[in-house]
Amino acid sequence: MTGNPNNPDRQSAHDALWAPWRMDYILQPRTGACFLCKISEAKEDDEANFVLTRRQHCFVVLNRFPYNNGHLLISPYAHKAELTALEDEELVELARVTRDMQKLLQDAMYPHGFNVGINLGQCAGAGVPGHLHIHIVPRWNGDTNFMPVTAHTKIIVQSLESLYQVLRERLNV
Repeated sequence: MTGNPNNPDRQSAHDALWAPWRMDYILQPRTGACFLCKISEAKEDDEANFVLTRRQHCFVVLNRFPYNNGHLLISPYAHKAELTALEDEELVELARVTRDMQKLLQDAMYPHGFNVGINLGQCAGAGVPGHLHIHIVPRWNGDTNFMPVTAHTKIIVQSLESLYQVLRERLNV
């Protein structure tokens, strides 16, 4: 990236990457309300919220601001911050749904690997520190290309709407 040689922190116009869909994230009101709780309660809006499936104790949603294409969040309905707060049934279902969603993504997208994880607490990277959730991020050989390194930009190659339809069809919903 060339930028301005007199000020390396300032980019020139030809260095800009346009991502207008990010404006929704920037402008969304910061009410402090938990977005996972809102989604868990809005059962009639599953398609608008990209909810792939609902089970007895948890649900699966596409991450609106993904690290990579296919990034899913698996969340218990209950607003609990720690694994130790989960009942055995909730914990077992989270593990089973994580397994099922990894297989769904493998069969639909053919990734070479996955990152699966839970960030517990704000200092550990939890964007929603009060409502634990599991991230599943499909990975492909070479998906860590020059864009994140030089432009601090991640390329997502498929719209959420398109991916949602593909995954829902594979779930036979």
